[in-house]
Amino acid sequence: MTRVAVLTCRRLPEPDPDHEPLLESLRHAGADACPLAWDDGSADPAAFDVCVLRSTWTYHLDPDRFLAFCARCDAESILLNPLGVVRGNIHKRYLRALERRGVPVIPTEFVPRGADADLAAISRRRGWDRVVVKPAISAASWRTRVFSRADTDVGQAFLSELLRDRDAMVQRFMPEVGRSGERSIVWIAGEPTHAVRKAPRLAGEDERVSGALRVSDEEVRISRAALGGVERECLYARVDLIRDDAGGPLVSELELIEPSLFLIQHPPALARLRDSILTAAGG
Repeated sequence: MTRVAVLTCRRLPEPDPDHEPLLESLRHAGADACPLAWDDGSADPAAFDVCVLRSTWTYHLDPDRFLAFCARCDAESILLNPLGVVRGNIHKRYLRALERRGVPVIPTEFVPRGADADLAAISRRRGWDRVVVKPAISAASWRTRVFSRADTDVGQAFLSELLRDRDAMVQRFMPEVGRSGERSIVWIAGEPTHAVRKAPRLAGEDERVSGALRVSDEEVRISRAALGGVERECLYARVDLIRDDAGGPLVSELELIEPSLFLIQHPPALARLRDSILTAAGG
């Protein structure tokens, strides 16, 4: 019997709607599937044929320990998504790499840990009226806030606090986010399966999403460009898109570690994910 670890964490910061449907689907297909918390010191990846990263939503609190756990999974089992993908996606500097490749991304200024950054100067230089300030390694909307020029002093204090112990990023707040949210394009086993529309979300807020939506040709094109071929290595991926002032799509995030995949909204994606896991495990 194929043994599948669905990787999670000891204390979820919020419910994971994908968790139980995935476990049930794997079990129905004959697999011995169970949750395994990455931050449980007794976790044993070697006991499983495959370890699938899912709701490891506390990884940002100790990224070095998380990467060490992923390396164990890679050495003792099969890790999905692969270790190299995880390492390359954990810090949002990947947005800079996408931009260098010509992929349109949300305008972003990266600020290294310990820097003496001036939020007002960044906003003036970039011509931004409102900004989003957040850590460069984060999950969900942890420590993510929006500031206008009128409350730059508060924003400066928040940015300085972040920079004491971590890299941070400042992004232009895109007006279209407030009007229509963002579109998340879900990929399973190298192909787009569905999209959802997500409402804006800041620290402490619940996630609100639509039902499954058709993925447009434009969304396939830009998400494929963002993935850059890595989708062939990945069990899953999610590309989050927002619109710029002219209506063009921008990549806001490329989620390759632990994204919600909105499987309840689109059961065929759940079936494709299950089958791909079992194939990878040799089951």
